[in-house]
Amino acid sequence: MQELSYLMPPVVKIKLVREESAGFYLSEPNDVYEILRNYIENEDREHFVSLLLDTKGQVVGIHTVSIGNLNSSLVTNREIFKAAILSNCASIIVAHNHPSGDPTPSDDDITVTKEIIKAGKLLGIEVLDHVIIGSNKKYFSMHDKRTLVF
Repeated sequence: MQELSYLMPPVVKIKLVREESAGFYLSEPNDVYEILRNYIENEDREHFVSLLLDTKGQVVGIHTVSIGNLNSSLVTNREIFKAAILSNCASIIVAHNHPSGDPTPSDDDITVTKEIIKAGKLLGIEVLDHVIIGSNKKYFSMHDKRTLVF
C-alpha cells in the first residue's frame, strides 16, 4: 500500500500587496466622475469598472471588470467582487460608460445594479453607487438620483 502523504494538493496563499499611493476620498458623485472621466469617458466601447474602497471610504484601486461592445458589457457578480474581496475592501462603487454620450440608465443597467447590490449584501461588501459616464461632463448617479435604494 502506497503512502498518500505525497499527494497533497498545492497550497494557495493570498497576500495583499499595496503600492504606496495617495488615496482619494469621495464626497459626491462628481468625485467619481472626475476619477473615471479620463479612464473611460472617451472609450468607443462600454467599460464596466469598480472603484474599490477601504473601511474609511478611501479609493484604493480601480478594477476593470469588463470591456464590451458599443452598447453593452457582460458583467457577472463573480468578476465584480473578485477584486474587492482580494483587496479586502469594505465597499465598492460600480461605473460604466455609455459611448453614445447619453448617461441615462437603461432598464438592463437598473436590473444589473439590483443584482450587484444583492450580491454585495450577501458578501458583506456595500455597493454605494452605480455611476454612468456620458460625454461632455455628463454623468448619472443612481444613488444621487434615487433610482435605487443602496
